Amino acid sequence: MTQKLYLEDLKTGDVFKSGEYAITAEEIKAFAGRYDPQPFHLDEEAARDTFFQGLAASGWHTCAITMRLFVGSVPIAGGLIGAGSDVSWSQPTRPGDTLHVDSTILDITPSRSKPDRGIVTIQSDTINQRGELCQRAVSRVLAFKRG
Repeated sequence: MTQKLYLEDLKTGDVFKSGEYAITAEEIKAFAGRYDPQPFHLDEEAARDTFFQGLAASGWHTCAITMRLFVGSVPIAGGLIGAGSDVSWSQPTRPGDTLHVDSTILDITPSRSKPDRGIVTIQSDTINQRGELCQRAVSRVLAFKRG
């Protein structure tokens, strides 16, 4: 089991690397059918004539995969409690892609009003098997001090 990290354990520049996650066409279609039912997420044939020129995962699906990998690789005590995030997608996630997430601490801001905690700003890059950036999320996460 990974040691849980508290606010005082974290440093600007710390990097966390996740495991990998392989995505299939079936998974892309199932997610889209439930949450983002657009032709370029649902049907290979229809997707060919769209901006994406082929089946592409919903950006929200990529976010969900990123969150799963983020939770498994950044062991902040008390969990990853979000306080906001900015997300951008530089290219689509495709069937057969294997994703991993590299997360880097950009900033740590202790709370002025609540001395037992702070906000940690983390950049999480979701990268495919070719080393291409698919998504970047810059998130603010609540972190607590020890006891």
